[in-house]
Amino acid sequence: MAFLLRLSRLIDALNGAIGRAVYWLVLVAVLVSSANALARYGLSAGSNAWLELQWYLFSAIFLLGGGYALREGAHVRIDLVAGRLTPRTQAWIDIVGGVAMLLPVSAIILWYGWDAFAESWRIGEVSTDAGGLVRWPVKLLIPAGFALLILQGLSETIKRVAFLRGLHDWRPPGAARADDPAAKG
Repeated sequence: MAFLLRLSRLIDALNGAIGRAVYWLVLVAVLVSSANALARYGLSAGSNAWLELQWYLFSAIFLLGGGYALREGAHVRIDLVAGRLTPRTQAWIDIVGGVAMLLPVSAIILWYGWDAFAESWRIGEVSTDAGGLVRWPVKLLIPAGFALLILQGLSETIKRVAFLRGLHDWRPPGAARADDPAAKG
């Protein structure tokens, strides 16, 4: 289990670094969007490439940030229900949900996403819009994003199993740790 927890920390660090880099893509997307709107409506000089770049940036933010969101507990939960359950029950729900749904569905999307990327690369796919961009970079984001999500799903499952064995201090989102001074307030 010690090896798996070390692996989990490495995965968490990887998704943490990528998540922090994705923050900067949000700024880039805002700047590109603003510049594009200014050029299109203020100067009557727009470009499909700029519109597609906005689309690519949004895709990168969403897909590459998924593993980070899972790591941070920022994914969709039914907090009204989950908040009433014990941490052990929540850990079991996360394990079953991760193993039965998250990992298999993500693996299927990664598999088909890789095929779509490979075909796009093979044929040199380019946007059908005038002045559009090549398509393979955005298609590569799909398998890359789901690979990161699979890794984080494995990390979260490892942490939940370790928690159930008393080897990790995982706590559900919003729950304070016993040694947290803010919780004693």
